[in-house]
Amino acid sequence: MALTKDAILSADDLPREEVDVPEWNGSVFVRTMTAAERDSFEMGVMQEDGSKDFLNLRARLCARCLVDDKGERLFTDAEAVALGGKSAGALDRIFAVTQRLNGMSAEDVEELAKNLPGDPDEDSPSG
Repeated sequence: MALTKDAILSADDLPREEVDVPEWNGSVFVRTMTAAERDSFEMGVMQEDGSKDFLNLRARLCARCLVDDKGERLFTDAEAVALGGKSAGALDRIFAVTQRLNGMSAEDVEELAKNLPGDPDEDSPSG
């Protein structure tokens, strides 16, 4: 059966998963990004001068996907810096779930870097 516009727009297609974070004495929900959020995230890697910004990448991605029990974001993009100051182990665990839920493997992140304009051998501004 072919879907209607209303069926597509009303579909609950942003699954979330609870992740235990012992470093924070609790758990968090990680949600799949919307298409617009993913586009915005990917564009955020690109700087105006053509360089790529991988600084605080894990926290920036996690900030977009950490949500409350209703699916509302816990952190704004601006708060990703503060989130990046938290435990690397905790963020790595959340980042792994975020990558899986969004179909974003380590190879995808590398491919993103390759597909962005600019010299692929150029160092990132963070490194």
